[in-house]
Amino acid sequence: MSYQSTVDFIRAHFNTKEFIPLHTPVFPGREKEYLNECIDSTFVSYVGRFVGTFEEQTAAFTGAKYAVACVNGTAALHIALVLAGVKDGDEVISPALTFVATANAIAYCRAYPLFADCDRDTLGLDSVKLGEWLTANAEVRNDGCCYNKSTGRRISCCVPMHTFGHAVRMDELMEVCNKFNIPVVEDAAESLGTWYKGKHTGTFGKLGILSYNGNKTVTTGGGGMIITDDEALAKKAKHITTTAKVPHRWDFVHDELGYNYRMTNVSAAIGVAQMEKIDFILSNKRETADAYRNFFAGSEVQFFAERDFCKSNYWLNVVLLKDREERDKFLTFTNDNGVMTRPIWTLMNKLQMYNNCPVMNLDNSQWLEDRVVNIPSSVRL
Repeated sequence: MSYQSTVDFIRAHFNTKEFIPLHTPVFPGREKEYLNECIDSTFVSYVGRFVGTFEEQTAAFTGAKYAVACVNGTAALHIALVLAGVKDGDEVISPALTFVATANAIAYCRAYPLFADCDRDTLGLDSVKLGEWLTANAEVRNDGCCYNKSTGRRISCCVPMHTFGHAVRMDELMEVCNKFNIPVVEDAAESLGTWYKGKHTGTFGKLGILSYNGNKTVTTGGGGMIITDDEALAKKAKHITTTAKVPHRWDFVHDELGYNYRMTNVSAAIGVAQMEKIDFILSNKRETADAYRNFFAGSEVQFFAERDFCKSNYWLNVVLLKDREERDKFLTFTNDNGVMTRPIWTLMNKLQMYNNCPVMNLDNSQWLEDRVVNIPSSVRL
């Protein structure tokens, strides 16, 4: 299969001779109507009916008992880690193969990412390798917490990330983490509309987070959500994301360190309209994934498909090339010909600010970094 035939197929699928971006937002519903309502009501900040409605929609869709809207997914993850008990000087298990926001949120807590490997068939944390590493290198002490025997630091959390909408093997990962008393916070930023064995991603751990960035399956321009089944954590999340202000008719009393992290009513208005169309959005993206799967079948380019235990949202479609040299040739040709494609992220442990963090064996992550390419995945209208 030639690179030109791939470009031709993508152009035919999206029915354009113009530049084709990787993932653009679409607004197929009542977004403009709801934005006008915000403007007419003057409720454009985080006070207004759409914030609560968006939270209720998200909780109902994901099956979580509670949802708390935040200004973006990174802020949501930061707060989720705080609520999970991550402290200054702790270590937090994170995939090395992830978007930088995962590691950044850990660093905001003044904790150290402990970089773990991914498996090749989910792109997410490898629970088998993690279990083996913890058995050899960690211990649960008398205080009930898990510690890294080499560094002496507490391992206070594990943050699996559902890469491009493909679910981590959450039951296996939860079994490993429960064995070592390590709370789980799911970075489900990319996986709204993804189910693992019939349960929505982000609802397995103590808390989960979602993102509504401009390129996500559902967008609010910028936004995030904390989801949880723990009522106390949900109330705490809402309190500290609104500067920890104690309700009062006029006094400004704040009872702890808070954050200005609440989503605005304007952003939530877009989200409400988007959620009203989420079934259309997800089915449309699945049609594109099916078209890619059929096109690449039998070729030297492997289309990355969901596994039988997962129903993926196919946020960004993935192909795997033979090696890094072939990957770079593919990236060069497609981008030179007006079709945006992108490699997967550079491994976090290679970045300057994280190159002194503890690292497990990353053979699979390096293999994937050398081969993974994202191809255009927008919803077609």
